[in-house]
Amino acid sequence: MTELTAPNVVASSTRSDRRRKILQNLLRGERPYMLYIAFVILLVVFSLSSPWFLSVDNFLNIGRQTTLVSIIAVGMTFIIIARQIDLSVASTLALSGMAAALAMSQINNNWIVGAVAGLGTGALVGLLNGILTTQLSIPSFLVTLGSLSMARGLAMMVTNTKPVIITNETYFAIFGEGTFLGIPVPIAWTLAAMIVGILLLHYNVFGRRIYAVGGNPTAALYSGINTKRITTAAFVLTGTLAGLAALVLSARSHAARPDVVQGMELDVIAAVILGGCSLFGGRGYILGTLFGSLIIGTLNNGLVLLGVSSPMQLVIKGAIIVAAVAFTKR
Repeated sequence: MTELTAPNVVASSTRSDRRRKILQNLLRGERPYMLYIAFVILLVVFSLSSPWFLSVDNFLNIGRQTTLVSIIAVGMTFIIIARQIDLSVASTLALSGMAAALAMSQINNNWIVGAVAGLGTGALVGLLNGILTTQLSIPSFLVTLGSLSMARGLAMMVTNTKPVIITNETYFAIFGEGTFLGIPVPIAWTLAAMIVGILLLHYNVFGRRIYAVGGNPTAALYSGINTKRITTAAFVLTGTLAGLAALVLSARSHAARPDVVQGMELDVIAAVILGGCSLFGGRGYILGTLFGSLIIGTLNNGLVLLGVSSPMQLVIKGAIIVAAVAFTKR
């Protein structure tokens, strides 16, 4: 009789230990639990405060509004796990959008040429960031601070600060205005980026090497990992995703502008940090980044519905981000 009930006792003890561990993590402010709680609290507060918040249309609107941040934040997750930072993502987006629009305008309005130009420009900026950071041993903060200005300047120079109009209907449908399996295309691209990010980071040797490089670069180097190549690949991935975000934005806007999304890199970094990444490297996960992005998007949307002024929105958003990070462990 004892032998028959022993497995049940063990299973019950395991469940009890698991519940105790979850409770301890909640009390200590451990991620990801506090992240989920913060998201639920925002949903409840805004649902009670605004009759328009709790609707399918509004949730789809939040999804569309967070598309750009979410897509680029996938790449930023890899970079921050690898103990780096990329401040140039918003400028890369602007330059990639201009490249896509100009390529289409010059080559028979071909949307494939535009897409390749946009993604390629983003990847090239990422490659330059990675090479300068790894080969010249310049801190990525300084490298990407410089490329932030250069990419934005190039975006303004190519058309003398004028926007470039896009007229290709197929381009609009694929990247901005169509649907895929009933899902708005911008949200579908976000989900695609998240799935690719999860597969690369959590189910691929590349992801394991990213964690190793960020956790202990010296040990990773001695274990045979080409740390420079892995770090550069993370920058290329982020630049490519900034290019994808540029395609989505320009398709929705029917134009590419050199002055778009200025300062968006701060929202991207905030989403990644809120999602559980450590600025000291070696820790982070894609699903957490998605929730971090959704928290920022939900916060922006809810404050607008409540009629909060723009300056106060900035104050509230900044305070919540600081508080969220302060109450979670490094």
